[in-house]
Amino acid sequence: MRFDEYRRQDATALANSIAKKEVSAKEVLEAAITRAEQVNPAINAIVHKQYDRARSAVAQGLPSGPLNGVPFFVKDLGFFENGEPATLGSSLFKDFVADHDSAYVARCKRAGLVIMGRSSSPEFGLNPNTEPRLYGSCRNPWNLEHSAGGSSGGAAAAVIAGIVPAAHATDGGGSIRIPAAQCGLFGLKPSRGRISLSPDAGEGWGGFPSATS
Repeated sequence: MRFDEYRRQDATALANSIAKKEVSAKEVLEAAITRAEQVNPAINAIVHKQYDRARSAVAQGLPSGPLNGVPFFVKDLGFFENGEPATLGSSLFKDFVADHDSAYVARCKRAGLVIMGRSSSPEFGLNPNTEPRLYGSCRNPWNLEHSAGGSSGGAAAAVIAGIVPAAHATDGGGSIRIPAAQCGLFGLKPSRGRISLSPDAGEGWGGFPSATS
């Protein structure tokens, strides 16, 4: 699949193309991986790659969900995937590996999304710029001298750079809205309680944070 064909389609259009067998989920994933390897060394949006696991998920067959075969990143901030690291952007958790899927991640998989890895977040998501000491700065694809914002800067940078058409993000005090504004994207912060934090938490920050894709 050529990059120009991949880039011009949003998540629902890609899923529709896969459902119609105009392109395979494998071809779409390889286009995303190729793009990631081209641009991530410069923007540093991806802090953990799980390409082989993504390839295996596609080869084994994906659930027939509404976003079947669409490549995706989970933000490295408190949402777990069994067998994969979750550092929260902090050296304190650099060796932590999750032993279960968060409810949100499980729902993403049921929807047919193909998780390629984890996107960068500042330490504990507490900075409006994505510059964790553990991984280094995430840069704005429009201008590498500028910030992608935070705390969902890695997610925004990955989307605007054309790696994925949509990505997981969270927002407690602007963490979706700031990167969306700085990268020129549409970011959605859902209403309180719409996205489950189970089984690891009830609400965070008194219900302020929300997660979306």
